Amino acid sequence: MKPTPTTPIILSDNIKVNGVETPVTFTAVDGKLRWPENCLSIDKHVLGISIEGFTIKIRAVKENKSEDEFGCCCCRRYSTGGTMRKSYSFEMVDENSLRIWSNKLEEFIDSLGRPKRLFVFVNPYGGKKSASKIFVDSVKPLLDDANIDYTVQETKYQFHAKEVATSLDIMRYDGVVCVSGDGILVEVVNGLLEREDWESAIKMPLGVVPAGTGNGMAKSLLDAVGLSCTASNATLAIIRGHKQSLDVATLSQGQSRFFSVLMLAWGLIADIDIESEKYRWMGSARIDFYAMQRIFRLRRYNGCIKFVAAPGYETFGEPAEPEGETISEVKSNFVQHKGYRGPALHMKEFNRKIEGPFVSVWLHNVPWGGQDALAAPDAKFSDGYLDLVLIKECPKLTLLSLMTELNKGGHVKSPHVLYFKVKAFVLEPGARVDDPSKEGIIDVDGEVLASGKGTYKSNYKTLMTYDKIYIKVDQGLATVFSPSTIS
Repeated sequence: MKPTPTTPIILSDNIKVNGVETPVTFTAVDGKLRWPENCLSIDKHVLGISIEGFTIKIRAVKENKSEDEFGCCCCRRYSTGGTMRKSYSFEMVDENSLRIWSNKLEEFIDSLGRPKRLFVFVNPYGGKKSASKIFVDSVKPLLDDANIDYTVQETKYQFHAKEVATSLDIMRYDGVVCVSGDGILVEVVNGLLEREDWESAIKMPLGVVPAGTGNGMAKSLLDAVGLSCTASNATLAIIRGHKQSLDVATLSQGQSRFFSVLMLAWGLIADIDIESEKYRWMGSARIDFYAMQRIFRLRRYNGCIKFVAAPGYETFGEPAEPEGETISEVKSNFVQHKGYRGPALHMKEFNRKIEGPFVSVWLHNVPWGGQDALAAPDAKFSDGYLDLVLIKECPKLTLLSLMTELNKGGHVKSPHVLYFKVKAFVLEPGARVDDPSKEGIIDVDGEVLASGKGTYKSNYKTLMTYDKIYIKVDQGLATVFSPSTIS
């Protein structure tokens, strides 16, 4: 393939590629390596290079296609799930050619802004306890091919990743990677925002490799560009170094605060997510199994929500009287904290409300709540809003049908579902309608934030109490590695 006039040749030479002499060109602008019947995009395909004598070893990935299509030009070939790792040997004629070609290739790779040093968390306890194997089989080989230095830390207990992130020497790394479900990512975000240097720490790019039960963040990032949610696709996105801003929601109650990047649930979804843990031995099937139980023995909860609607959604709910709390009263709760205190809350802006009872209240920051749950199909990563999915009343059979629509987002089209965007939110949870002596669970990013009387494991200590919680969004506060920049 000859380069076009708009892509001038930087280098052109006859080179032995895996033992066969052939003309090879490297062009500017598009960063392409070309030889007969082959073309490698440095950005998309090439992971890294190394020098062995007069040979440049180019380690790359290409789409998983037939042997006939690519010929026999690779010296090693095996699947990483959707792509194939491939290696090409460019044997140069002399030391001068070696120096010129290797310098130009390395310069172009460096110009892409890829990470060189990563801190990697591996959660060996999440999901099916397969994260360690996923790291060894799918993540490590690609990082090695890309010449990335990495430090691996296996998490040993809940909030271990948060503790490490709080004191991590961020100047040593170009990113933090979480080989886990969504929980470790959330811990890292909270750890970074509790630091004295939180303003610089939260700019650290974060990567997520799916290895847990939910994997909502990884699914959201990869699905946005049509990629399957695999460890190899997620790792390649990290290696390529493309970044995406991510909204962060601050949840506050008294002196307590929590930073959320995925979702908050109260009612049906929270009950299914948390209470189904008693069936963890069933794997991901526990969600469907317990959802059936909860729908046919449906609970409804008293309570109230107040919110600041996003532009275009101001007609949702009813007018609410402004509360008497001032910004200083809300913010003074955080004086003792050295980290980020959260955005200011102007209580007079909360001018809309919806009274219960409720079947389910579900706030989402990204589209997917898990690999099989397209909870908020219109959610964006950095629009400064949370997507609210609300169910007040719904017949049980209809509700069961809605749950089957979750995998493609069809539930939000139901007349029984209110779906709109909010900038800030107040949750005032109440007791169950059928049994006022029992209350509910508030689930944030897959963990229990607060649990009321008579709930599953209600004797466990939680960060917040089952009472009023304030939520506000910081647009694009965090940064994540992504397959490309997406809205």
